[in-house]
Amino acid sequence: MVALTVDLGRPPWIALVLAFSFATYGLMKNQVRMPALESLTVETALLALPAAIVLGAIELGGRGTFGSGHVATSALLVSLGVVTAVPLLLFGAAASRVPLSTMGLLQYLTPTLQFIIGLLVVHETMSSGRWAGFALVWVALVVFSVDSLRAARSRSALLAAAAPLR
Repeated sequence: MVALTVDLGRPPWIALVLAFSFATYGLMKNQVRMPALESLTVETALLALPAAIVLGAIELGGRGTFGSGHVATSALLVSLGVVTAVPLLLFGAAASRVPLSTMGLLQYLTPTLQFIIGLLVVHETMSSGRWAGFALVWVALVVFSVDSLRAARSRSALLAAAAPLR
């Protein structure tokens, strides 16, 4: 984060908010032992009123697009519900079955794929500070993964040694 802050001249607030919100969401999904559909239903119910207020404000401000005469736009907006719900259901189903450390590592896939697409497809320029930040994050992930594997092997060896001989 220090490398990115120095490179940008300010803390990377969007990245920090996204990181903390994804981590918090993943932690909550891991700790709440509810089936995926019920969990998503509760989340949707909690967010329905704030979402309706925001959408109402957008519509009152004249910036709403749903039902504005463009059938294709309205159809795309309706389909976004399914496009969003399916991954959330799958994430909810997996979050309670996967260890939190594994889920944390898996959540680095999306930003890494976005980074690769930005670099190789969109040809986004990368400053040295962004390269340093990316490298530091992945070095930390490798160190964490190696330590986790070493600890798991150590626990397995201790359990095997403590098991009575048959």
